[in-house]
Amino acid sequence: MKKIILLLAAMMAGVTLMPEVSALPLFARQTGMACSACHFQHFPMLNGFGRAFKSTGYTMIGAEGKVEGEGLSIPDTLNMAVSTTTGYEKSNQAPGAAGVNSTGDGAFYVPGNGGVLSLQFGGRVSGNAGFLAEVAKGGAVEGTTVSGVRSSAKMPVLYDVSASGYKWAEGSRIGFVPFSTDANGASYGFELLNTGANAVQQMSDTPGLNGAHSAVLSAQQYIGTAGAATGIAFVASSPLGFINLTKYDQTGIAQGSLAVLGSTYLRVAGLFDLAGWDAGAGFQNWSGSSLNSAGSPAMAPASYGVISTKASAVDGQMQGRLGDMPVGFYASYAWAPANSANAYNMDPAAAVLGTAVAGANGTATKSALNFSFEMGIIPDKATLGAAFRYGRSGVAVGTASNASDNAITLVATYKLAQNMLASFTLTSASGQYWDAAHQNALGSKTTTFNLSTLF
Repeated sequence: MKKIILLLAAMMAGVTLMPEVSALPLFARQTGMACSACHFQHFPMLNGFGRAFKSTGYTMIGAEGKVEGEGLSIPDTLNMAVSTTTGYEKSNQAPGAAGVNSTGDGAFYVPGNGGVLSLQFGGRVSGNAGFLAEVAKGGAVEGTTVSGVRSSAKMPVLYDVSASGYKWAEGSRIGFVPFSTDANGASYGFELLNTGANAVQQMSDTPGLNGAHSAVLSAQQYIGTAGAATGIAFVASSPLGFINLTKYDQTGIAQGSLAVLGSTYLRVAGLFDLAGWDAGAGFQNWSGSSLNSAGSPAMAPASYGVISTKASAVDGQMQGRLGDMPVGFYASYAWAPANSANAYNMDPAAAVLGTAVAGANGTATKSALNFSFEMGIIPDKATLGAAFRYGRSGVAVGTASNASDNAITLVATYKLAQNMLASFTLTSASGQYWDAAHQNALGSKTTTFNLSTLF
């Protein structure tokens, strides 16, 4: 067994990989703390301290100096960071047409050209407010129709109410978070669990082409709750849990449209100790309808339409140790009703092949039950994990009115440094959904080698 582990570590040290932006060295600079202070096992997973830091609105300052005056308290340095991804992805989708590669051919990606090249900046604005912005290029493997735009920004304004005289738990905060994102969805405003309730916070930072991997790690990501969103999150948080009530539109920074906030997102989650395990569980609901640009940043505002946003989810996590090894368990169940205009019940193949495969929207309830776990086989260095999905696509395929869409994902990660993570991710999907047309459009088997760097 020891030889197998060492061989795996050696292999992982020689490969490259690709994550989504999440761990932010700009905050390591602001606090003077190592990346591992906030992350469980590896980025992007948050531990208890990481949740506490995020709950302050990124205002905590450690070793860094401050410029202070009456009504002023900012870092003496504007903190910035760079995130990149490099790697190789291969799927069993159809090879690309002449002159256009697809992952069916096997595709390499580098920062800014298929891989992510992101500049992040932000930090403390005042004692009660912070800021985080990301300007990015890339993030989708070349030769696909998936947008590579991933820019985001938010400004949490959260007031400490612990000393207000009421019986608030220490560290309780209330406030609001205006935000806009091209790729992370309505939950981007405020989220603390690692279940994929937000696209950034899940067990692996390697989403895969068309979300092949993340759709197995998280039921919320399977039904498609990520994407463009602009809104305001009204937040109450404490060490015991948090509430996020968000009004939003399905437009992002790239669309550049004024928002009227026609949709509503509600998140309620509890945080607790479960026999020594750091645990949490919650509920999510998306409702209403709002402006949407059909996922195309090139569309003029006059071409925008109104689209339904209806879905629900429940999720939970446990993080702790079995013997000397850190272990995390994650579960989620999400569903989106059939609706001719429901943004969260769509056939992802329709974006690739149009209506030749199926209508853009599902004709039955789209749902998924997902489980995942990850174990640190070499603590703070290497992990092995697996995820399972039992899904219903919402799409009629052949004689099936709601085609099954099941999958398994295997994940291995290796830290080259606290801010460099190599990973190998393999996803294999099966079920009635995967007829020839869907396989050629999306690929039912996807393998990704990825190297994420954050500095």
